[in-house]
Amino acid sequence: MAEENSTDTSIICYAPSMITTNGVWQGDNPLDFSLPLFVLQLTLVVVITRFFVFILKPFRQPRVISEILGGIVLGPSLLGRYTKFANTIFPQRSVMVLETMANVGLLYFLFLVGVEMDIMVVRKTGKRALTIAIGGMVLPFLIGAAFSFSMHRSDDHLGQGTYILFLGVALSVTAFPVLARILAELKLINTEIGRISMSAALVNDMFAWILLALAIALAESDKTSFASLWVMISSAAFIAICVFVVRPGISWIIRKTPEGENFSEFYICLILTGVMISGFITDAIGTHSVFGAFVFGLVIPNGPLGLTLIEKLEDFVSGLLLPLFFAISGLKTNIASIQGPATWLTLMLVIFLACAGKVIGTVIVAFFHGMPVREGITLGLLLNTKGLVEMIVLNVGKDQKVLDDETFATMVLVALVMTGVITPIVTILYRPVKRSVSYKRRTIQQTKPDSELRVLVCVHTPRNVPTIINLLEASHPTKRSPICIYILHLVELTGRASAMLIVHNTRKSGRPALNRTQAQSDHIINAFENYEQHAAFVAVQPLTAISPYSTMHEDVCSLAEDKRVSFIIIPFHKQQTVDGGMEATNPAYRLVNQNLLENSPCSVGILVDRGLNGATRLTSNTISLQVAVLYFGGPDDREALAYAWRMAEHPGITLTVLRFIPDEDVTSDTNLKVDLKKQRQLDDEYINAFRVENADQESIVYIEKIVSNGEETVAAVRSMDSSHDLFIVGRGEGMSSPLTAGLTDWSECPELGAIGDLLASSDFAATVSVLVVQQYLGSWAQEDEMDLPESPVNSHEQPKATYALENPR
Repeated sequence: MAEENSTDTSIICYAPSMITTNGVWQGDNPLDFSLPLFVLQLTLVVVITRFFVFILKPFRQPRVISEILGGIVLGPSLLGRYTKFANTIFPQRSVMVLETMANVGLLYFLFLVGVEMDIMVVRKTGKRALTIAIGGMVLPFLIGAAFSFSMHRSDDHLGQGTYILFLGVALSVTAFPVLARILAELKLINTEIGRISMSAALVNDMFAWILLALAIALAESDKTSFASLWVMISSAAFIAICVFVVRPGISWIIRKTPEGENFSEFYICLILTGVMISGFITDAIGTHSVFGAFVFGLVIPNGPLGLTLIEKLEDFVSGLLLPLFFAISGLKTNIASIQGPATWLTLMLVIFLACAGKVIGTVIVAFFHGMPVREGITLGLLLNTKGLVEMIVLNVGKDQKVLDDETFATMVLVALVMTGVITPIVTILYRPVKRSVSYKRRTIQQTKPDSELRVLVCVHTPRNVPTIINLLEASHPTKRSPICIYILHLVELTGRASAMLIVHNTRKSGRPALNRTQAQSDHIINAFENYEQHAAFVAVQPLTAISPYSTMHEDVCSLAEDKRVSFIIIPFHKQQTVDGGMEATNPAYRLVNQNLLENSPCSVGILVDRGLNGATRLTSNTISLQVAVLYFGGPDDREALAYAWRMAEHPGITLTVLRFIPDEDVTSDTNLKVDLKKQRQLDDEYINAFRVENADQESIVYIEKIVSNGEETVAAVRSMDSSHDLFIVGRGEGMSSPLTAGLTDWSECPELGAIGDLLASSDFAATVSVLVVQQYLGSWAQEDEMDLPESPVNSHEQPKATYALENPR
């Protein structure tokens, strides 16, 4: 069949019997039938795309690059050069099915882009972002127009104007979703430059759509000016119908569905059909079908309906169907068609000038706004990101015969190179000035009793929020020692643009969430802000970190250092099941915790959340907890005691400190190193200070227990499990105590230490929450003497409450 690839026989391919095969045992070749062939093509595209994603991940390249590269590899530039491969896997007769499916994927993807895009954000971007967006579009557009004269063939049936428009749009657009991903990869999303470039890219995207619609209208008109006019009038009418008829209809559907209820299948089907109808109408009137889908997506109000649609479509569309569109672009790209050194020289020149044009345009505007030149250059480079809109422009241009093979291949390579070089150049060029933060209070033990305690709380999901709030309330904020809490919602950086739109500063609270992640973020923030209103002497500042799990600890550490935090609280990677066991929620959370323990600039507490008593009671006078500290010795245990000591001042907290002391025989047998003796001395000093200070406190019980081995230690721990709500233990890092000997051999989670692991394990009878503490040792590991929290000595050396609250509200 592949050999008979001529037009007179291709009609047979669409006979009903040629869709599916009777099977290889009947002598059929599956690749002669359209369905098995399509499935094979789709599989190949996805596999090769994923392969490139994997290869390019260390280079921080966006997924678009992998998708276009995948298409180029499969196309006539590489594998397609072999006639047998081309005729077997991508025969001419299969292209129609492939392109149709790719366009269906594109249709729904642009519908989702429309749903996620918030026009209100574009309206509120402010003058700076608007002028930067325009400044960054004008020069590249003019460069494209200039080059169009050298690249335009005189025998083309289309006018010079259309050609200028296509090349200009292709060079001047910025891909908002791709840019968002690059910013998050470079950890610039929460910086000033990140916010400006995101806003400018949004504005740029909107302009690009208008220009694209105009370009298509002109391309399809075939020099009859009245036809172009009719296309524009009918497009404007379509937009008006969407805004004044469709949007109220969808708002009615939202009102009709009770809050918290799922939308009925009928309504969802109606909207998904509406996408295709919109595509059909805009295709019929002469603009591209994707324009209709995009506008239809824009008129859907942000909120639960948009959230439902995104959840139902996102993975299937962007994971499976969208790579097809990029693959088609690659299949049409024949690098061999770029012939002669002159053409390659033109290609280099286009890349350089288009890139330089956007940078110069942006730098000029940024200079007027008083931004440094280096930031202006960075901004210009970031706005050079290319992606979906440009590929649509090029594909439409090729389909309409505006662009020939050579120009098309040139422009695809321009997009590829311009997007590919951004990350490495920006990494070298723009390094935000890292203030060398030197602050002393990196641990709770060092924090003075009359100064502010700064805590960074990391949250993955709303599930951990009630226990963390109760833990913070138990931490006893007072007028003398208030607590400043930074809430950091940890969000994984995925390939979706939707995850990017959570920047709290750009959103007004009370507006509906754009996606599930944002809905979770809102839920978490509302809970903590509600706590702040009900509790005294507490300041809450919500933030979001969007990054891959492998580098998420960097965001946490840099924020902790930036905000001069003394203590980081992060949830354990396992959560309690209904039957009391522990199961992993997400293995990647464990990686974050391990990296954080290794690199943290202050003390860290891992919270094993099994619920705390009074999870719903948030007023300060009603919380009542039984807290136990298991003290074996060492810096981590001293830090655990320092935190519990602070808690013990709360009227509703009862504290039990159980100190484990090695049996005399064990001590004499062991060759105690000098360091261990020093640690023992420090422990004695600290415990004595604690006991002297709290001698008359009835709510504090101090017990010493002499044990000789790990078995006795476990038995002692098990004997006290049922009567407490919270265990606070040190991680015991670097301390080899005979009391925990043998316990580490069976550890499931060594990052919790021997005792923490025992308390957090599924077979431990108690359902008690555990806080495993690791003290920061970096700045004072060599010091012989440590400040005691309640000791008034040396307190005159540091001013009280040096750091003001940084709460923006």
